[in-house]
Amino acid sequence: MASDVPDFETIRVECDGRRATLTLDRPDRLNALSNQLMAEVADAAAWFDHQADLRVVVVRGAGRAFSSGFDLTVFGDEGPSPAGGRVPADTGRLMADALERTSPVLVAALHGHVVGGGLVLAAACDLRIATDEVSFSIPEVDLGIPLAWGGIPRLVREIGPALTKELVMTCRPFGAQEALAAGFLNRIVPAADLDSAVDGLAEEVASRPRAAVLATKRHVNAVTDQMVGTGRSWSDADGLTAALRDPEGRASRAAYLERLQARREGRG
Repeated sequence: MASDVPDFETIRVECDGRRATLTLDRPDRLNALSNQLMAEVADAAAWFDHQADLRVVVVRGAGRAFSSGFDLTVFGDEGPSPAGGRVPADTGRLMADALERTSPVLVAALHGHVVGGGLVLAAACDLRIATDEVSFSIPEVDLGIPLAWGGIPRLVREIGPALTKELVMTCRPFGAQEALAAGFLNRIVPAADLDSAVDGLAEEVASRPRAAVLATKRHVNAVTDQMVGTGRSWSDADGLTAALRDPEGRASRAAYLERLQARREGRG
């Protein structure tokens, strides 16, 4: 059995020994990725590594979305990252690295919106199932900032360089069928079937011999790391911090947030 499951404020972790669930639990904010939430995800990933029989972790979002991405209300956070990084902008990279490094196989259950940093989080998982109504987008450039947190190498690894450039530079939304065709998703299911499909895949993996399954994950990750390594992303936070000071970027960000507020108020 698992050791005592830790309590968190912005995520929920459940574990029955062989299988666990990590739920992003800020449904009122569409599971926006605050620095606290990302630090807690990194802590949970470290805890998973100490569970002797754990094979699979399902990563999901509570409420109407998987994740609306980086919490825009914390753009001005100062001081060190709560996950131990040099600056708050480094927390997302530490979260994604911790997920990718943890031993169990991670299965992402994607629904609603999967935006920006939420897509990076999903890319750090090993397997991904989405509803046919899911909506993906990478709005960072419209916000005047580069896609950080190791998002570029992870997307190049999953969908290739040309499509990565297009989706990141144009910020255009894309749906489940395009994500499946690009190789980002393992399968698509109707929304009503998401839980059963994820549960079925998780059990298929968990029922196999643990040592062989986890060795397969490590082997594949070692191969892809030689192809498109994420190690160079340690400096992503510097590019993000510089972009936050760029006048053109600040103007673009203000315009984006104004459009977002207008849509929420029914003005656009």
